[in-house]
Amino acid sequence: MDGGSEDGTAEAARPLADRVLEAPRGRARQMNAGAAVARGEVLLFLHADTALPDGAARLLALGLAATGRAWGRFDVTIAGSHPLLAAVSALMNLRSRWSGIATGDQAIFVRREAFAAVGGFPDIPVMEDVEISRRLKARSRPLCVRSHAITSGRRWERDGVLRTIFLMWKLRFAYAMGVAPERLARRYGVERTS
Repeated sequence: MDGGSEDGTAEAARPLADRVLEAPRGRARQMNAGAAVARGEVLLFLHADTALPDGAARLLALGLAATGRAWGRFDVTIAGSHPLLAAVSALMNLRSRWSGIATGDQAIFVRREAFAAVGGFPDIPVMEDVEISRRLKARSRPLCVRSHAITSGRRWERDGVLRTIFLMWKLRFAYAMGVAPERLARRYGVERTS
């Protein structure tokens, strides 16, 4: 999925992908565009800097079939050299298991009918993963697959692990208090074009 990049990403991806789509900027818009052309009964949303565990398709299919749940996510490991990243990963997984809220780094997967029933990802510049989790929780608790997706810790290390933790919690708290996602996007450094 290309969101209007000007660095040749789409051209570089074409020989390596079955299909390269173009959609307006914004993660929610791009994920919804991908879901619209996908053909499977289960949709999986994966960040470009995240790798699935071995056998991921089998794990989620077996888990969904056994539990009857509408959606889920994988545990995550944030890769990097900073010693706090392992603790951050473990705490993210515990928080998600307790709250039923998943983040995009955890490779959210959802049955197509549940995705359609909640209207897909809301068209907001940040917190789209938190918001769709809230909506999906009304249908079922998430299936929490204990096998780990591995996501890049590059941004964490570049911006500072403690500073990033503080920023993420501040953004989540502000969102829970009703601060508009567009305002939060500016704090987080996310550009949005209409």
